[in-house]
Amino acid sequence: MSTAPSPALRTTAPRVLSAPRSRCLETGNAALDAAPDKEDMSSPNEQEGADEKPAEGTPADHSSVQESETGLPKESPAGGEQEEDVEQVETDTESIADDLEEQDNTQVSLKEGKSPEKEEKKISETFFYSYEDIYSRPFVTEDSGIPINLLTLKYSFGYDCIRSVNLMVMDSQSLLYVAGNQVVILDLKTKSQSYLRSSSGGGIGFIVAHPTRQYFAVGEKGEEPNLIIYDYPSLKPYRILQGGTKKGYVFGDFNHTGTLLASIGSSPDYMLTIWDWKQEKIVLRSKAFSQDVYRVTFSPDNEEQLTTAGVGHIRFWKMAHTFTGLKLQGALGRFGKTAVTDIIGYVELPDGKVISGAEWGNLLLWEGGLIKVELCRAGHKPCHNGPVSHIVLDEGELVTVGKDGFIRVWNFEAIDTADSVDETGLLEMEPMNELRVGRNVSLSFMSKIHDCGQPFWYAQDANGRIWKLDLTFSNVTHDPECLCTFHSGRIEAMSVSPMTYLMATTALDRSVRIYDFISNSQQSEIKFKQGGTALAWAPHVVNPNGSVIAVGFEDGVVRIIEVYDPKELPTFAGRANIRNAEINLKQAFKPHTTAVTALAYERNGDVLATGSKDKTVFFFAVEDEYKPIGFIHVPGPVQALQWSPPSHVASMLLILCENGYVLQVPAPLPEKQDTASTYHIKNLPTEYFHFYSIKSRIKLEEEIALRERKKQEKEKAKLEWIKQLQEMGKEVEEEEPEEEEEEPLPSIYIPEEPSPILCGFYSAPGKFWLSLGGYDSGFLYHCAFSSNEHQEDPENRQDEPFEVIPIEGTDDNPIHQISFCNSRLLMFCGMQNGALRVYPLQDKDLSVNTLKAYWSLSVHDNDYGQIRGICCSYDDRFLITCGGDGNIFTFNILSPEDVHEELKAKIPPPRRGLEKEKAAEDIEDPNACNIEEVKQKREYERIMKEAEDKKSKKREELIALRQQFLFLLQKNQELPKHMRLQREQYEMDRRVFEELNMQTAQRIQLVEKELAWEHEKHLIGLQKLQNWFRDSLEFDTVIVHAIQSNHQISTYRLVAISEKYYQDKERPSWKKTVLKRAWKKKEKRESIRDRKPRVVKREADKLKTKVRKPTTCFIERKREQIRRLVEKSDKEKAKIMKRKEEWEKLYKSKPSDDYEDPRDVQAIKEVQENMGCYKLKTATDYRVPQEKYMNTEKKTMQLASLEVLIYKKKVNMNKQIMSLRDFKVSIIEEIRCLLQELKSVQAALDISERLPLPLIPQLHPDEVPEKRFEYDRDILLKFKEEQAAKAKLQEQLEESPSSGAFRYSLKSSDKETGSLQQTASSDGMKRSSSVVIEQQKIFVIEKAEPTEMELEILKREKIKNLYLQETLINKINELVTNFDAELRFLRHKKLQLDVQMKYADLNYITWFEELLILKNAEKNENLLQGHVNTLQSEQEAMQSKLNSYLARMEDKKSEIVKLQECEKALYASFQASLGENNEFAHFLTKVLKKKFNCVKKKVERETDEKDESEEESDEESSSESDEEDSGSEDEIFDISVCPENCDKALFQNTIQLREKLLDIKDALIREKKVAAKLRKEYNVLFEKAKSIEASLNTAEKELDIFQWKKQQKLNDLYVVVPLKLHQVEYFFNGEIPRDFSQALVFTNQSLEYLQKRIVDLHHEKIMQREIYKKAQKQYKQLVRDKKEMEITIQRLEEKCSQLMMLKFGRVVDFEAVQARSVNIRLEELELQIMEKEYEHSQEIKECAKRILDLEQKLMMLTKENTRKARQLNQFCLEKQQLETKLDSLKDDWGVEFQGPRTADMKEKARMESQLKRLAHDEAILREEINFLSRKDGHLIEQLSLLTRNNQFLQPSSPQDLEAPDQIFPVLKP
Repeated sequence: MSTAPSPALRTTAPRVLSAPRSRCLETGNAALDAAPDKEDMSSPNEQEGADEKPAEGTPADHSSVQESETGLPKESPAGGEQEEDVEQVETDTESIADDLEEQDNTQVSLKEGKSPEKEEKKISETFFYSYEDIYSRPFVTEDSGIPINLLTLKYSFGYDCIRSVNLMVMDSQSLLYVAGNQVVILDLKTKSQSYLRSSSGGGIGFIVAHPTRQYFAVGEKGEEPNLIIYDYPSLKPYRILQGGTKKGYVFGDFNHTGTLLASIGSSPDYMLTIWDWKQEKIVLRSKAFSQDVYRVTFSPDNEEQLTTAGVGHIRFWKMAHTFTGLKLQGALGRFGKTAVTDIIGYVELPDGKVISGAEWGNLLLWEGGLIKVELCRAGHKPCHNGPVSHIVLDEGELVTVGKDGFIRVWNFEAIDTADSVDETGLLEMEPMNELRVGRNVSLSFMSKIHDCGQPFWYAQDANGRIWKLDLTFSNVTHDPECLCTFHSGRIEAMSVSPMTYLMATTALDRSVRIYDFISNSQQSEIKFKQGGTALAWAPHVVNPNGSVIAVGFEDGVVRIIEVYDPKELPTFAGRANIRNAEINLKQAFKPHTTAVTALAYERNGDVLATGSKDKTVFFFAVEDEYKPIGFIHVPGPVQALQWSPPSHVASMLLILCENGYVLQVPAPLPEKQDTASTYHIKNLPTEYFHFYSIKSRIKLEEEIALRERKKQEKEKAKLEWIKQLQEMGKEVEEEEPEEEEEEPLPSIYIPEEPSPILCGFYSAPGKFWLSLGGYDSGFLYHCAFSSNEHQEDPENRQDEPFEVIPIEGTDDNPIHQISFCNSRLLMFCGMQNGALRVYPLQDKDLSVNTLKAYWSLSVHDNDYGQIRGICCSYDDRFLITCGGDGNIFTFNILSPEDVHEELKAKIPPPRRGLEKEKAAEDIEDPNACNIEEVKQKREYERIMKEAEDKKSKKREELIALRQQFLFLLQKNQELPKHMRLQREQYEMDRRVFEELNMQTAQRIQLVEKELAWEHEKHLIGLQKLQNWFRDSLEFDTVIVHAIQSNHQISTYRLVAISEKYYQDKERPSWKKTVLKRAWKKKEKRESIRDRKPRVVKREADKLKTKVRKPTTCFIERKREQIRRLVEKSDKEKAKIMKRKEEWEKLYKSKPSDDYEDPRDVQAIKEVQENMGCYKLKTATDYRVPQEKYMNTEKKTMQLASLEVLIYKKKVNMNKQIMSLRDFKVSIIEEIRCLLQELKSVQAALDISERLPLPLIPQLHPDEVPEKRFEYDRDILLKFKEEQAAKAKLQEQLEESPSSGAFRYSLKSSDKETGSLQQTASSDGMKRSSSVVIEQQKIFVIEKAEPTEMELEILKREKIKNLYLQETLINKINELVTNFDAELRFLRHKKLQLDVQMKYADLNYITWFEELLILKNAEKNENLLQGHVNTLQSEQEAMQSKLNSYLARMEDKKSEIVKLQECEKALYASFQASLGENNEFAHFLTKVLKKKFNCVKKKVERETDEKDESEEESDEESSSESDEEDSGSEDEIFDISVCPENCDKALFQNTIQLREKLLDIKDALIREKKVAAKLRKEYNVLFEKAKSIEASLNTAEKELDIFQWKKQQKLNDLYVVVPLKLHQVEYFFNGEIPRDFSQALVFTNQSLEYLQKRIVDLHHEKIMQREIYKKAQKQYKQLVRDKKEMEITIQRLEEKCSQLMMLKFGRVVDFEAVQARSVNIRLEELELQIMEKEYEHSQEIKECAKRILDLEQKLMMLTKENTRKARQLNQFCLEKQQLETKLDSLKDDWGVEFQGPRTADMKEKARMESQLKRLAHDEAILREEINFLSRKDGHLIEQLSLLTRNNQFLQPSSPQDLEAPDQIFPVLKP
């Protein structure tokens, strides 16, 4: 959009475009006047009613649009009078937002007839608008004197190929496409162009051709854009459509006949509009979707069907005719299992199906809003490698166009009948023909045209080309022809030759192009590996021929290319196709790592500067070959570079960074730079400017000024008013001015992220102008670099501009490019919205006045066409612009009539020897190193080479020393032994060896670190094995052996159960406990929370009482009074509410008439469930009860519960076995202890008396299987040795002839191990026996002759030991026996559990087989059940509708009965008014029954209805007969005249009664009509309900049959039922038969229960009869009591009413009286006002006190300032005295003291230090005085800071004030 409307839009356009009908009149007449030779030119007729045609006069409303005729223009209007009806249609959109301001889903219904009074006239077929009146013109500031034709469009070189559809073919020689704000008509033969500008200047959204190619439509963009229909080839505006969308059109399409036009709007409304475009009417409208819609098309075979597609959707629309008009209904396509995709290309098929493309290249076939099949090529290859952009159905063949550059032709019939063959939904198919247009081709759109009877296709290439294609696929098919080539995407950079009319452009499409903008042709093009981002044409001083261009690329490479005329080169044989210009690569270098953003030649042409996003600026010496000088780092990515103009003294470079930094550096001198090791320039003088936002401050100042102006105007008005009053002689009372509360001023805002710098230029040395984007847009900022020599850190700088110029309309539309003509009389500005501005500069300097007047024109696309470059030709005749939309425009500066001479562009001649030069080496690798990286790499290689050389020299020295040392060692060995040196004596220093050892240890650590990964890898591998094989095991197999027998028991090997099974079973109890705890915690938290508010409330009350102490007691009394009233009112309300609740509770407890006791219902239910009806599942009439119904989920849960039960049983048994093993371990330990005790006892016994020792039980290896996985280092080493031994033995066996020796060695090794164990045990026995013998010997030696006492003692000890021996052995045997008994008992339990587990396994197998059957049947059963459920829901909905219709019919019947009663009452009143024997009774009766003709017609039509009831038909027939009779009488009597002698009052009464009777009969007829209609609809619904019921019965029957078949499959499974023989009672001839197929398995308990139930039911029946008799008696008594209570209640109510009337005079509501209370809110507000007043008075007192304190502190500081000033004055006087005294001293003093004296030197040093200290103190005091004497506000800030901190500058004591010399000592002479 342009920043300001053009003059045409300001004057003519609003009149023309806002009211199309009036415009039709004016422009039509103007067209007739201007062109009298035109035939059949007439203006359209005026609009009759604005409300009947909203598109005429006002834009069409989005909520509802009314039409006066039919929606389709080709249909004729229907006759008859019908009511107008506007209906809102609900479109089937699921994702459209519902919160839009307007109802976007509205439709325009059609009037089936037109009123004869208001007949709208159509627009003439021959009417045309004037193009001069509608196209957008440039905007020129009023009274500026700028010519309107300052710039005129000359030619368009670009092409917006990124648009999805931007190509329209009108005939074989003309192409139309959109370029910014123009539609370009290109003549393919002459390459000439003509243009159509947009009417609004807001851009163009789409163009589309009429099927006849006689018209084409242009959909524009902007606020309330137009949709203009142009005539072709005259290009005159034919129709202008308005009100179709808000912001812009995206796409449009004509129907097959061309009568209707469909358009799609862009964001925010996405409006789909159907137009009767010839009459400029909206037919239908609806919101298409909530996201971007790419395309809309009519179906070629059914014009009432449309399709829209876009982001993630496709939608199918239908125009449906209903009795209320035409409706537009949209069905959203469901992707189902297919991934959601953006749909760009699609086509409608003749049978209603739609083929669309997908992002991944496949084709989707849509039918009924669903994807029927997805088409791909063989091997599941996509149809296209990329999105399918366009699909065409041409002559029975389906043509698809892909982004991969292929065009493929498919068999339409095969696709139309395609269907999926498997669950993937894919169908493989191969194309019949295909065409690859070319390499690097991305096709977007195709259009067909016939040229000389042969069909050709014109294709749009998204890579910047337009192709002409022949798709006949025959032997004479033409190759693809490229008609035009352009840049693809936005133009990145542009420059103009300084010598001739040539320009160069580059873009990210990797091309550089040269254009001649005089001949309007492209001269040459060169392609590279990366896209171009910057370009600069070398100035005249660099290259006098003007042939050198510097181009920067996105990989950081800069290429120097040269343009030359190849015709001037020497010709040689074989050279053909010589073009006008050639481009040669001269040099390539890479100074940057990322995209080059700016290039600039120094004004003398000596230096080239390059800037990049990598925050560097590189300088090159411009010579025949560019040589690097160096680079500098800058604070941000470089936006632009500009050298100072020649008018400046010094050559400086202005560097603009994106992030707000501006730098200025001088041109570096190549000879002064040291580039030996790096190109980085470190000492280059740099000036910085860091932009600091001031826009917020400017806005604030403007707001303050505005308020001041308003205030002054108000004061002025007031003074004038007072003056007028005084002149009138009235006294003026001086009133105190009321202070109005002003809105607070906006705060200063500084954006967090700095606004980007967009462009800038020098204004004077050290000064420059900047244009910024983001928040700071809207101004031009004049800035200057700081003059301080010592620049602070750039990041901490905050520099502000010293001058600001506001630019009109640029707050949201900043200036991106600024350029000047060579004379600097014109400044050209490129805007963000693609507009071009021109400012005339009178004094060549910018100011507010010079930038007020400007010329503006919208050129490029307003959404994405931001201007990227503006250049003037070298002679200021032409202007060139390029934009982000890929367009390049050339303009004539001033009118082209001013150009009198013939201009021609001259191609620069080639350099000498160019043809002999070798091709320059290019940098093709985008990851190649830049210049600095290459330099650093070379420097690193040099340093490494020097280091290696140094290392090799050191190694040679070490080798020589080592050889010398070895020689000395040899000499030492040759010496005699006593003369040899020991090894230790060679050690010169022990620390050397310590260092070596330490290094060795470090190397070992290093090796460990190196092997750490391998070590960790093996550990992880081991852990994984354990996790896989052992951790999943909850129990391994553990076999516990008996000690004295061979019995053993083993655990179950159990894998850990799945968590989901366990959680499903454990959840209820766990959930209960967790919820219980959570509930307790919550209760506790709530109690604490309740306590806290109470405590806080109490504390708040205390504080309030403290605050309110000074207040009067009135507030407290008032509050207490309110509280009492509120409490009283609340109590009354609580009583009333409690009473109401009790009544409600009582009424709720009242049972209904059909109430049933829940206990009885439950008892009946239990009886029905347990009545003992056992049906065989094999019976034909067996139906599975609902509670026993089994599905897959239930069966899975059943299996899971069984698995958990088995698991628990096994776990329980395993735990018992493991506890038995632990018991055995404890027994073994106990036996060991007992054996030790037994051995000690046997040591005191004789050998013959010793009993054999029991053996210690041993744990078998399978009892402790976990020890197999325990290992340590020794075990691992042993294992390693065994493995090595086995490997060695295996090798020996392989070498030996047989393996017999191996077997023998194994046996011998087994024997050896056995013998070793025996010898070990025998050795142990021998040792123990030897120990005993030795002890005995010692005992014998020591006590050889015992006494009798000793013998007695020994005897007693012996008896005791024998007893202990026997006891211990028995205890050991008992332990062993008990363990074996426990094992056998547990073994018996395990055997029983094994049997149960086998049964469980069998049951599990059976259930699993049932699960398989259920899974197979689940899908079909779910389908049947879903069908049944759907039918049930439909039946319920239908039943509710039937009930509603019945209710309405009953209402209508009652209305009819009422009307009939009214009719009878009217007849009765008529008979009463006649009286008896009235002679005119017959006449008056005929008058009463006389009807109007219109009533007769209605009655006749009503009698013709087929569905009227008999009663109605009888009544109508009777009325007709009456009318016939009256009609015959009318011939004789004139009922309109009262006969003679008849009572006139009676006659008038009869007339009135007749009118009432007619009204009643009309109402009766209407009601009967409605009743008949309801009856008809009810019958239709009833038939539907019957069909639904029949379908439901059929579906339920099918479901029952299916379930019965499923049950039969389940019955076929074998179920194992283990029985004992005594349980079998099935005998045949007294024997058990072999075949049990006819037997029935039934439990004895159930059989006994059934037999017992017969007796129980007999007794229960007798008991229920007695209960029934008692209940009857009780019911009769309750009825009597109820009647008595009702009488009592009625009597009391009457008494209450009487008392109310006596008391109040009327019946009153006691509850309202009791609940009445005071206005609590009002009283509380009054109290709050009192409290606030008191608080404010207290605050005022505190503020006054604080002001006094601050004044005291200010006085103290003033005194301190005065004291210090005096002290400074004293110091100055003393210093002056000292200086005069020192000057008076003679130079020859101290001559007599020739030698240096220590005392003098010390004194001199002391004096110097004291002088320095005094100077320092003086400086401090001066600073303090300056600080205190400042009056700029800083002192107040310091005072406030001191006040807050309670720190004051006060002297510490009174002595400090009296004796300042003590603080600052002064040297006295």
